[in-house]
Amino acid sequence: MEQRRRPTRPGSIDGFLDPSARRYSDFRRRTTRQQPVEVSPRLSRRAAPSQPATVEDASYRNASYARLSGTGQSLIGAALPNPKLTGQHKTQENRRHKNGGFSRQGVPVKANKPKRSIKRKLVAVIAVFMILVIGVGGWLDWNVNKVFHCGATCGVRGVQALFSHATLNGEAQGRVNILLAGYQGKQSDEGPLTDSIMIVSINTKTHTAFTMSVPRDLWVYIPGIGNYQKINAANTVTSFNQPGYFKGGMGQLQQIIEKDFGIPIDYYALIDYTAFKDVVNAVGGITVTIKSPDPRGLYDPNVDKAHGGPVKLPNGPVKLDGIQALALALARGDSPYAYGFPQSDINREQHQRQMLVALGQKAASAGVLTNPLTIDHLFGALGSNMKTDLNLQDALRLAQLAHEITVSKVRSYGLSYAGSNPLLKTYVAPDGEDSLIPKAGVGDYSQIRNFYLQLTSNNPIVREDASVVVLNASNVLDLAHKEAGILTGKGFNVTSITDANTEHTQTMIVDMSDGKDPASLQALEKLFPGQVTTSTSSSPEAAEAKGFNANFVVILGRNWDTSTAS
Repeated sequence: MEQRRRPTRPGSIDGFLDPSARRYSDFRRRTTRQQPVEVSPRLSRRAAPSQPATVEDASYRNASYARLSGTGQSLIGAALPNPKLTGQHKTQENRRHKNGGFSRQGVPVKANKPKRSIKRKLVAVIAVFMILVIGVGGWLDWNVNKVFHCGATCGVRGVQALFSHATLNGEAQGRVNILLAGYQGKQSDEGPLTDSIMIVSINTKTHTAFTMSVPRDLWVYIPGIGNYQKINAANTVTSFNQPGYFKGGMGQLQQIIEKDFGIPIDYYALIDYTAFKDVVNAVGGITVTIKSPDPRGLYDPNVDKAHGGPVKLPNGPVKLDGIQALALALARGDSPYAYGFPQSDINREQHQRQMLVALGQKAASAGVLTNPLTIDHLFGALGSNMKTDLNLQDALRLAQLAHEITVSKVRSYGLSYAGSNPLLKTYVAPDGEDSLIPKAGVGDYSQIRNFYLQLTSNNPIVREDASVVVLNASNVLDLAHKEAGILTGKGFNVTSITDANTEHTQTMIVDMSDGKDPASLQALEKLFPGQVTTSTSSSPEAAEAKGFNANFVVILGRNWDTSTAS
């Protein structure tokens, strides 16, 4: 019988050299001995070590057998902890680093990797860039065409737009106005009635914005129809086609807003309410704060279940999903059982503007518009439910401008028939419909024009919009009309021009603004140097002013030299 060969080298098994032992034999020879470790009886019976084992010696030998056995446990007793390495390197790292070895002190070190050449790095960057361009182009082909209808070239145009700079209409003048109109399906044979009309105005220099609603019941003359109608019917004039305006019904609406209200329109978007619901869902819902004058909040049973009704919301912050937001956008409290809608449509417009700002805040929050899936859902929601004259480059530039605006500071305005400064009043149309008309009367939009100028002007006098009454207290004919013309040219809101009850020697300004219009007062003092008093004084000039509801009353006395007027 063949005699079994005994191991000839330490660390071998059945005559075969253990590779790990070869690796660590030199390390073991150099290891400083520490306190002796007890050897198990089983180990002493098999092969007692010729010298006391150190902690490092035992742990590395134990790790070698564990690796050969293919298990996580040692073939010889339990693994012994290494106090120097525990907590610094894991067991697998203690055995050997993948690309390195061990230092003289037994600490694993990584081997130096060969540095990539600059050429290889450049090739890698170009490859990644090309993949991104191809991916973006393909994605735009599929999704962006739903909104901008650019056909098979969407991808190419999209990539070009990402690396180009578009100048929007109105941007050079410092303001871009976008007309938003919402409709609920096809409501008439001619076209959809725009039951929501809103203007988003962006100041491109100060990076501020405001929204302003136009009531759908405003009684206006619609040229394409040939008579007065509610303004929401303007979009039904689908045959409208005049130079300088959009084509179709939105062009007819644009013409009315520009000519009657003095508000320039640069772009438009006509949106089905279904898109609003889907967009809210795409961003994960929105949060709005209900501020109803009724302590119970809002309730409108007239909104049907298909559109999220009935509406019942408490005062305070509430989170809305898409169908709840749609229900609130439609609710106007025109039911005897409703509450929280004292001004009906005006309240609905307030909620619509509030939700638009909330939607902008949610979209601007971290992670929403950087999520490709969210963007895909947004384009999917808008695709067949929106018409716009914005092209892809315009939309990207608009997104850049919107990014510079603090959404929470976007101001909200409406044309109301209540409050301290109503611009409208209720009106029963010839056909018996309840409508709204300008406070000054049917077809007189001067106050609406002044209101828009007040919101957009850089002139502090116009922004304050202080009302001024001019009284002629001299013996010069038409003096008050002449001076009122000068005031109007400088931005003052002259509300009345008439003669004083009696003639006065001195020219005087009666200040009834309670300090709310400092720029206007300063300008009046320069135009009419003299005395300034208040309506509470005992002067005869103050008595003249008491019958007028204005911020300032200018009384032109006999001492006023018309040659100095400017």
